[in-house]
Amino acid sequence: MDADELVRGYLVLGLRLGRLVSGFVDSFTGDPALRRAVDNEPRLAPAALAGHARQLLRELPGVDLADQRKRFLRAHLVALECTARKLAGEHITFVDEVERYFQVRIHPGDQDAYAQAHRNLDVLLPGPGSLTERLHAFRTADEVPARRLQGAVQAVSSALRDRVRRKYALPEQEIVEYQVVTNRPWSGFNYYLGGYRSRVAINADLGHRMSNLPHLVAHESYPGHHTEHCRKEAGLVGRRGHAEQSIFLINTPQCLMSEGMADLGLHAAVGPGWGGWAEQIFRDLGLRMDGELSEKVEAATSGLLTVRQDAALLLHDRGADQEDVVAHLRRWLLVPDRRARQMVRFLADPLWRAYTTTYVEGVRLVRAWLDVRAAGESLDDRYLRLLDEPLVPKSLESQIRDGLSWLARNTQENTI
Repeated sequence: MDADELVRGYLVLGLRLGRLVSGFVDSFTGDPALRRAVDNEPRLAPAALAGHARQLLRELPGVDLADQRKRFLRAHLVALECTARKLAGEHITFVDEVERYFQVRIHPGDQDAYAQAHRNLDVLLPGPGSLTERLHAFRTADEVPARRLQGAVQAVSSALRDRVRRKYALPEQEIVEYQVVTNRPWSGFNYYLGGYRSRVAINADLGHRMSNLPHLVAHESYPGHHTEHCRKEAGLVGRRGHAEQSIFLINTPQCLMSEGMADLGLHAAVGPGWGGWAEQIFRDLGLRMDGELSEKVEAATSGLLTVRQDAALLLHDRGADQEDVVAHLRRWLLVPDRRARQMVRFLADPLWRAYTTTYVEGVRLVRAWLDVRAAGESLDDRYLRLLDEPLVPKSLESQIRDGLSWLARNTQENTI
């Protein structure tokens, strides 16, 4: 099997799984004839697709491809093989399932750390009532009126786009169209259409806040998913011929990489002081936001990052009742009942049940990798590599270890 045949086999395998699971193929910008051919063939049994994945894994070591491409394909074929086995009815523990999808081994979070985050929030939001009530009141006052949501999204997007285009070159014709929707299990979703175009759906059911909207737009568009898709389509696919990058599949390592990078989009595009930056944008729209306090509250709530992953473990690993999971989210994440149930709805969805890990472990891994920089390497340089290279979680883990070892050696030498 030559390299082109193996890559084509990977694309076909992903498209075939997409026929069995609605939404599994997040985007495909490759050869339309290939997709038509798969769409017109009989659906294959999941067990046969698992066998196809294993065959490609056996062939991969002998294929003439660069090591980086082999690592990418190996990681993704392992994930697809797991998806096919699950569809075939095979029992795989939730923790093992997550590891095969995303190359990370998950564990429950530290409730002492959650309690400390609560204490930090208690200081930031003094006053009568419980901390949950005070946080809810703060967030309610911070909400963008539903009738203003579309305009607010457009204003934040325009400001971020200007910054991102100065930092990272984007094709001149790139464009994002925003659509406000309802009755979805997520807060926002990027539909990449190819040709440097995205449609971003914003779920109005969740009551978006001024302090959260910049994160959401950065995540979905600039410099998050839309920016990544554009640069990979232009660079990896267009100039370097990495056809495997023309497909984006749910429950694969590229999801953890992409979600972690996108969740840190505002950190990369604006950085510290983003609260004041956002406050000015909303002031121009006639909306009042306390940017400094919002930034502090968001920093404090970041200590609760793993609560959602704990909820997934309770639901799928420990077999907890959904009501107990709702109670766990309400207690530690300090969210109202309606919001907690929306989260459980996402966790219970067959396609998305493992996906929360991409946000939790993705942020932790990508943030650690961004922070371990070589001398003279800027945050922009580092983030650009995420946009442009076919990295996988295990690659980042290895580079973090190597970077920390180098820093330790360098510190020791300077001390001596």
